[in-house]
Amino acid sequence: MKYVGAHVSASGGVFNAPLNAKAIGAKAFALFTKNQRQWTAKPLDEETIEKFKANLKASGIDARHVLPHDSYLINLGHPEEEKRQKSLDAFIDEVKRCEQLGLDKLNFHPGSHLKKLSEEACLDRIAEAMNITLNETEGVTLVIENTAGQGSNLGYKFEHLAYLIDKTEDKSRVGVCLDTCHTFTAGYDLRTKEAYDETMKAFDEIVGFEYLKGMHINDSKPPLGSRVDRHHSLGCGEIGWDAFKYIMNDPRMDDIPLVLETIDESIWAQEIRALYDLVEK
Repeated sequence: MKYVGAHVSASGGVFNAPLNAKAIGAKAFALFTKNQRQWTAKPLDEETIEKFKANLKASGIDARHVLPHDSYLINLGHPEEEKRQKSLDAFIDEVKRCEQLGLDKLNFHPGSHLKKLSEEACLDRIAEAMNITLNETEGVTLVIENTAGQGSNLGYKFEHLAYLIDKTEDKSRVGVCLDTCHTFTAGYDLRTKEAYDETMKAFDEIVGFEYLKGMHINDSKPPLGSRVDRHHSLGCGEIGWDAFKYIMNDPRMDDIPLVLETIDESIWAQEIRALYDLVEK
């Protein structure tokens, strides 16, 4: 069974996110557990935590179908030690916030070398940060999101994801989120059945489907292989509807959060229904 939702607002308090998800007919959702544009946030108080858990229960959405996202400020591969440490501290805090809310995953972008490190050296820094985080937290899986490869961002090759998993000491707490827009603009085609099968075969051989913990479902404004990260509404971009039909009928994507990050939130409910309509009876 598929669990589709969107990255909903947590404005006014994280406890509003499950209600916002329910309102659009979501069976899964993503959220920021703090303001993603700020380094620090006030700690979650007991009332907020209990309210979140109560609203999540009322929404009918299982905690395992929630895919929180960390702050975009964080760069675990930062070449400067002070800034890397600031990112690591913020990342550990984000994982602990997930723990408090009873959520078992945190989705993050691996990091960027800023043209001051080799790709491998940067990946080693990211992996080290992941291991430190896993040692200081419990119960939350670190879910690496593949990227478009814009600028100096790493994670655009399946090999990058595999490298980070290989370097992770506790493999029971590491996973991957595939973003369809990022996958496509990184050069992996999804538009025909043959292309989709080839891309997913490469993912399985290099990374392994056992590590797939979620997906971001987005069309793409830029073309295949452009290494530019700009999402579009479903069916309005360069990917087109067929790829989403393949995903919705692929049993390997069962029981994980499939989360829209498309550009027009006013049509998210419509997009969710349209995705479910693609499921072949």
